[in-house]
Amino acid sequence: MKAGRTGRMEGAAAWMAVLALAAAARGGDIGITVYNARFACVKEARVLELEEGENALRLTDMPGELEADSVVLRETGDEPFGVEVLEQRYVNEPLTEEIWLREMEGREVRFRRDGPGGTEKVERGTVIRGGRGKDMEPMVGTADGVRFSMPGQPVFDGLDAAAYLKPSLEWVLRSGKAGRCPVEAAYLTGGLSWEATYNLVAAEGRGDEYAMDGWVSIRNDSGKDYPAAAIKLLAGDVHRVERLRVEQWDPPDCDMFELEEPTAFRPEERRFDEFHLYTMPRRATLKNGELKQIQFLRAEGVRGEREYVYEPLRGLWRGYNSFKREEGLNGEKKVAVHLVVSNSETNGLGVPLPKGTVRLYRRDAKDGRAEFTGESFIDHTPKDEVVRLDVGYAFDLAAERTQTDFEVHSGTGQAVERFEIKVRNHKATVVQVRVVEHLWRCATWEITEESAPHEKTAADRAEWVVEVPADGEAAVTYSVLYSWM
Repeated sequence: MKAGRTGRMEGAAAWMAVLALAAAARGGDIGITVYNARFACVKEARVLELEEGENALRLTDMPGELEADSVVLRETGDEPFGVEVLEQRYVNEPLTEEIWLREMEGREVRFRRDGPGGTEKVERGTVIRGGRGKDMEPMVGTADGVRFSMPGQPVFDGLDAAAYLKPSLEWVLRSGKAGRCPVEAAYLTGGLSWEATYNLVAAEGRGDEYAMDGWVSIRNDSGKDYPAAAIKLLAGDVHRVERLRVEQWDPPDCDMFELEEPTAFRPEERRFDEFHLYTMPRRATLKNGELKQIQFLRAEGVRGEREYVYEPLRGLWRGYNSFKREEGLNGEKKVAVHLVVSNSETNGLGVPLPKGTVRLYRRDAKDGRAEFTGESFIDHTPKDEVVRLDVGYAFDLAAERTQTDFEVHSGTGQAVERFEIKVRNHKATVVQVRVVEHLWRCATWEITEESAPHEKTAADRAEWVVEVPADGEAAVTYSVLYSWM
């Protein structure tokens, strides 16, 4: 039998040799920088046993989503060996039953199956064809003929220590001298990602003042475990091309961005190029298939300003010069609730906030338990910017929009449209509601009549702020003149 994937080593000695080889190939110190876009830069410290001249080496236990052309090898010792990589091969077909059966074609294999009364029966058969996926079944020759299936569970007699048990990198290196050469292998891999989540919890009767904590959730689906890794998280939108080739990995020095003295549990945060980098305060093991969460933010007394917005045409897109009466009309009655939070030091924050999901809770005064009241998503937010959270719709507010007139004068190239918008408040307190109208029918428009002054907030948008009395109603009326000639 040829070596490479399987072999003829017998019993426990074979397994001990294989495990010893795997342990030696795992390497030493590991550093991981995880990016928002489901990839990571991994740095592994290894020691290579080299002879002078050419060396054939294998690095085992590599991730299944390794970007092979991103691998960078650099020496880290004080005495250079002059190591050069002459060839590299990435093997991502670890040994499986199907592969081993293919290796055993033309050879005899034992097959074990359950017999009556809990007994086991062993039958020998010759593997004629190992099978290749679901479209080609295995063929096994036994004493009673040829089968297009296996007569039981195959039991193989040995394993070559050189078998590919995990994805591996193979190198042909040239070294200027012999000895133990410490190196760092850096590479990009998919399957690692992180995201931030935030919880804002308000006490009943405290209005919109919150205790806030932030968590990072790190997901490892790369196909590899990373024991006791030094972990960094990079927040920002890093541009990547379809195939990114890493020529070197030598990050520049960066000035620290001082927020406060890091605590024992809080990551260190600093500016890094055009992004922000979070260094976890302690090493952690990231197992394949694992989701790990680490707290990175805690703040008290974070205040939010509540906004009520009635925007019946939110999300509407129409081309200009559309003058059918019924277009742009709907029965939207819901009034949205926004929470506006200043990311400033005076508001208990003033830190770069990575993008992620924000969840709002409020404690019930009756039992003290926190009840979920809405969630939103924020993008990367620098300090001293404003975060606007869409947290749902107000139960006790309602609105309606009525088209009261519509006239098209084709000869003069003009159209007139009139609306009445009513907002009803069933709360016991006065509220202000921002009414947002999208004036989309034509690029040129003018408000000719209105019950209250508007603010033009965009080329196709006008807004009114309406004060609605407790358990009462308020209205906005306006006329718009569109022109296209």
